[in-house]
Amino acid sequence: MLGRMTARTARQIARATLTREILDAARARLATDGPGGLSLRAVARDVGMVSSAVYRYFPSRDALLTALLVECYDELGSAVEAADAAVDRTDHAGRWLAACRAARTWSVTHPGEFTLLYGTPVPGYAAPPDTVGPAVRVVLVLAAIAAEAEGDLGPGVSDVTGLVSAAGQYLVRRGWPAPPAEVVARTLMAWSGVFGTLSFELFGHLDNAVADPADWFDAVAARLGADVGIRPA
Repeated sequence: MLGRMTARTARQIARATLTREILDAARARLATDGPGGLSLRAVARDVGMVSSAVYRYFPSRDALLTALLVECYDELGSAVEAADAAVDRTDHAGRWLAACRAARTWSVTHPGEFTLLYGTPVPGYAAPPDTVGPAVRVVLVLAAIAAEAEGDLGPGVSDVTGLVSAAGQYLVRRGWPAPPAEVVARTLMAWSGVFGTLSFELFGHLDNAVADPADWFDAVAARLGADVGIRPA
């Protein structure tokens, strides 16, 4: 019995090790080939395996893309959550800026992974529902800070209640009290603004437009925070 248990554990360790090597090789390929050029055959070569062996770990390119999406979204979400948790709970402006900066730090140090998450969709690939939870971790942090700040929003531009009802319902399903539609809408705008700014930086659209991308990002993050009612104490 002990021998069989040891052998089973060894196989599990070997499988986990090879799975990790495949994922690492695939992430390296993201930087050189882009998500659309990801190939199981190329990844197999990088880890010294025949392509048929890789299919025992990931049965298709789409399965590998899904695993990469979940892993990278979770990494990004963990970084943002940790940055928020490190700041005093009553310092909403500090929490907001820390969370946004963590998103930028992860993104600029993982440009290939950022392209997978927020770049051009891969033709023929549709992300399955199990990527949604990891994908929204960042916006949930931003929404929590905005909701706890309870800042003065000022007048809204237009009635957005119908536009963000699905997002508001999602927050309620996560156990939150029903948030005001205006808070939900402005948080979604801030989320898209943060990652839109990062896309501009990483894809070169800010070149020769701003003197310092990091300082520009901080200014954008602060402006977006003010729009959701978060202002320095």
